[in-house]
Amino acid sequence: MSYVRTGAERLAADPALAGGARLGLITNPTGVLPDLTLTLDALSAAGAPLTALFGPEHGMRGTAQANFSEGDTTDPRTGLPVFDTHKIDGAALDEVVARSGVDTLVFDIADVGARFYTYIWTMYDLMASASRLGVRFVVLDRPNPLGGLVTEGPMLDPAFASFVGRFPLPVRHGRTAGELATLFGFDLDLHVVTMDGWRRDMGFEETGLPWVMPSVNMPTLDTVTVYPGTALFEGTDFSEGRGTTRPFELVGAPYVDDRFASELNALGLPGVRFRDTWFTPTFHKHAGVAVRGVQLHVSDRTAFRPVLTGLSMLHVARVLYPDHFTWRGSDLFMDHLWGSDTLTRCLDAGEDPRELCPDPAHPEGPLLYA
Repeated sequence: MSYVRTGAERLAADPALAGGARLGLITNPTGVLPDLTLTLDALSAAGAPLTALFGPEHGMRGTAQANFSEGDTTDPRTGLPVFDTHKIDGAALDEVVARSGVDTLVFDIADVGARFYTYIWTMYDLMASASRLGVRFVVLDRPNPLGGLVTEGPMLDPAFASFVGRFPLPVRHGRTAGELATLFGFDLDLHVVTMDGWRRDMGFEETGLPWVMPSVNMPTLDTVTVYPGTALFEGTDFSEGRGTTRPFELVGAPYVDDRFASELNALGLPGVRFRDTWFTPTFHKHAGVAVRGVQLHVSDRTAFRPVLTGLSMLHVARVLYPDHFTWRGSDLFMDHLWGSDTLTRCLDAGEDPRELCPDPAHPEGPLLYA
């Protein structure tokens, strides 16, 4: 098995790589070394001049549900202040960073490779603040668990920019956090502590690194594999499996029948089969209600195309259940997830949305890894 040495491991061995005299660490439970020591603890033990911590959505300890965080607090082990950055940007975020007193921000959070997962936008917003305040920014790079060879879906339309997409990227972006930081192009003192040994064709299992759940509804690598497609159901009245032990692998609604699974299997989508199933979410949509739907069983991660699969599932749901299927929220949250209104317009017109998903391609732009 290959072994990838992350940016965090490199920095723990040589804290001088970060530069700066007052470091602020942006992290959560995914910020670990291969032996599962927290990056925070490893840097503290190595004598790095940490003065503040910053938490993203779900919080620095990862306890909060989607769209929530843990608030400002104090880390009990180090005594360092923890600043909550969720739902804060612009001048308000500048004030938080300035109040922390740091001269260097260090980002160490694992991404999942999908544009609408918010950790990269926490990085983006803090990079913007760092640029305005003259603060150095350091990214401790980690693998993209979906690999780095394939992109899927159209670019974000800037008119639909939000915290689930600030910058034109495809839905499955095929980049690491370090590559994204370089691509964003902020005018600031940026340094990426790169990985040793990562290749773009690597599956996460090949990295030799431990899997740590990035958030409370992202428990396994199976979840990450399907997420860029099935997370689109967040913009509908379908349950995307939150409140179950298989979020994003289970998708269904109270009005679904056995046709959903059979029609999906008839499509012959690459690398996946659909199992007809029932489930009862314990919270979120349809909490306490038995709903019918499907579980995705991915048989070939290399062949599987999550965005194409998600679009196919939406199309079948819209065609089979036109009198029930609805969008979630009056502001059409789906448009923000998709990055434009082309998907909702296509589905509302009864058209096949798969034409909106370009053929998978290699990512373009600055790349740090072969």
